Amino acid sequence: MRSKVILVITMLMMASLSHADYKDVFEREFVHKPWVGARLVEEGVCVDCHTAEDMREDYLTIPQEWKRSIHFDNGVSCHDCHGGDPDDAAVSCGTPHSGFVGTPEHIGIPDMCGKCHIGIKDSFNSGGHGKALKTTGEGPNCVTCHGSHAIQKANIDIINQVQCQKCHSYERAKIMKQALFMTEKRIGDLEDSIIELKNAGASTEEEERALFRTHAEFRTLFHSIDVNLVKNRTDEFTKKLDELETAIASIYDDLTFRRNFSGFLLLLFASMSVIIYIRQKRP
Repeated sequence: MRSKVILVITMLMMASLSHADYKDVFEREFVHKPWVGARLVEEGVCVDCHTAEDMREDYLTIPQEWKRSIHFDNGVSCHDCHGGDPDDAAVSCGTPHSGFVGTPEHIGIPDMCGKCHIGIKDSFNSGGHGKALKTTGEGPNCVTCHGSHAIQKANIDIINQVQCQKCHSYERAKIMKQALFMTEKRIGDLEDSIIELKNAGASTEEEERALFRTHAEFRTLFHSIDVNLVKNRTDEFTKKLDELETAIASIYDDLTFRRNFSGFLLLLFASMSVIIYIRQKRP
């Protein structure tokens, strides 16, 4: 009878441990990952044509540049920007009814990018860069800073002496970068914390959405290149990030408690098993 009791307790102890492991794996692999997966990128005839032997040399590198970009990572394909039909070579580009845009005029690039980046386009147009572009037809547009096809995730390092001095002195840009620095750093630290919590099996969807909204709003703001506007609204973003930091700290505390409690239960079951075993051995 005592042997059966020990066996049951041992099984419960192992089941508790297995359940914890299974729960972590289940949350990590299913609960916190989208069921449908990421949007697939369809290359189609655009890539076939741009990698053909008779293609212009300066066009041959475009597919590889695109495949290194954040657009590719997020399922944005050639026709999403340039129009045309990627499944039909006859109307993929160059025909009036295909909707093909091709390479837009220099002044039209913000409108092209603004089809998706609406808030950023409006902020850009209201700022010094956008006004200069509209007035003269020259000056910086989206690709001046971000590039055209090998577009990477935006970061504060885009504001640098080499880039900015193509058009003007770096001094004003440097002031803008200083105004952005602390907020951008806090956002980056919060992104790292969320990744760490997700890898540990914690649920962070709400915090991810809040941080994404805050970051998008902040980056929309600084495309106006208005230093005073950025400084005046810094307190607003500081408050939002304070709230996010509090929420993330709470998740860390909850995760630590669950780990400690699981360890306590494991120790408790193990102790009970030892006590019963010792009592069984007594005459």
